[in-house]
Amino acid sequence: MIELQEAQRALIHQKGDYAIVAITKHGVKLARRLLHSFQNADVYYMAKFEIGDEKDKDIQLFTGSVRLLLPSLFEAYKGLIIIISLGAVVRMIAPILKDKKTDPAVVVIDDKGEHVISVLSGHIGGANELTKEVAATLQARPIITTASDVQETIAVDLFGKRFGWVWDSADKLTPVSASVVNEEKIAVIQESGEKDWWPYDRPLPMNIQPYSSIQEALAQKPDAALVVTHRNLSEDEENILQNGVLYRPKVIVLGVGCNRGTTAAEIEAVIDETLGELQFSKKSVKAVCTIDLKKDEVGLLEVVNKNDWEFIYYTPDELNAIKLENPSETVFKFTGAYGVSEPAALLYSGAKHLTLMKKKSGNVTISVAVIPY
Repeated sequence: MIELQEAQRALIHQKGDYAIVAITKHGVKLARRLLHSFQNADVYYMAKFEIGDEKDKDIQLFTGSVRLLLPSLFEAYKGLIIIISLGAVVRMIAPILKDKKTDPAVVVIDDKGEHVISVLSGHIGGANELTKEVAATLQARPIITTASDVQETIAVDLFGKRFGWVWDSADKLTPVSASVVNEEKIAVIQESGEKDWWPYDRPLPMNIQPYSSIQEALAQKPDAALVVTHRNLSEDEENILQNGVLYRPKVIVLGVGCNRGTTAAEIEAVIDETLGELQFSKKSVKAVCTIDLKKDEVGLLEVVNKNDWEFIYYTPDELNAIKLENPSETVFKFTGAYGVSEPAALLYSGAKHLTLMKKKSGNVTISVAVIPY
C-alpha cells in the first residue's frame, strides 16, 4: 500500500504504459472495468475501497490525497486515465506541466462513465486516440477539442507519425498548425515516403494543395508548407521553411559490409560521410542490411542500436538471388555471396536501382537505396 505524505516519497510499481486512477466508489468500478480491456495499464485507487483481490490483479492501493500521487505517475507513465472531475484534475496537474513534447497524455472520465475527455497532449502524447479507445470500451462519448481533429484536416504535429516520419525541427509546428486550421493556403510537397497519409474518406480540403516540387510551391506563395523528403534542401529551397515543417520519412536503406572487428566509430563515420556526399538526411535512414555472417558484428550492432535503426541480415542464397552488375569472386570465396552491401540494400528496399552502387572506405563497404512508394 502506498502512503502518500510527500510527492517525492510516493512509491509506485510501474508495469504498464498507462495508469488508471480513481478516488470514488463508482470510479473504482470503472477503473476495474477498464483493466480488463487495457492490459498495458496499472490501476491505482484509494485503500478504503479495497475489495480483497487487488494483490492478485496487481491493483495498487493508496491512502492520503491523490494530489501527492500524480507527480510520480506523471513522470513514469505514457498516459494517465483519471476518473475524477475535470476541474480537479486541471488544478492538480497544472503545477507539474512541462512541455507538450514530453508531458504524458491525460484523459479524464466522469464518475458515471458517460464522457471521456482528452485533456492534455492530445496529438504528440496520444491523448486523443486514447480517449477514443477508452470511450469505445465504456460505450461513452469521447470529447476531443483539438481543432484539426474537429475540422478533420491535417494534424501537423502527427503528420506521417504512423509511418515513423520525424520532423527536422519543431520550431514551426505551432504557426503551421494555425495556418492549417485557419484554412490558409497550404502547400504539401512530397518527394519520398508513404503516399497514403490522408486519413479521411473524402478529398483534401480546398486550402491544401499538393505540389510536385518546392520551386513550384514557392511560385504560388503559400501561407505555410509541409515538405516530405529524405534529402537536404538547397539554400533557395529553404525559403519554403519560413513557415514550413520539414518531415523526414524513413526511406533510406544502407547496405553495409565490413571486415571483422571494424569499430562502430569507423562504420558510422563512413555512413555519415556517404550521406553527406549524397545530401541525404540521417533522420531518414530506416535500416542497415548485411549478410548473416555479420549478425553478431559488434560495431554494426552498436551503430544500429545507437541510432534506433532496423538491423536486417540475409543468407548468401538470398543475396545471390539479386543480379549484380559486378559480382565479386573474392567476396564469394569468403562469404558464399557475390556481393553484400549492394544486394542487401536492394532486397530490403525493393528498389530497382541503387542510389549508390558501392563505395569502399577503409574496412567498410556501403551501398545506398531509397524505398520507392
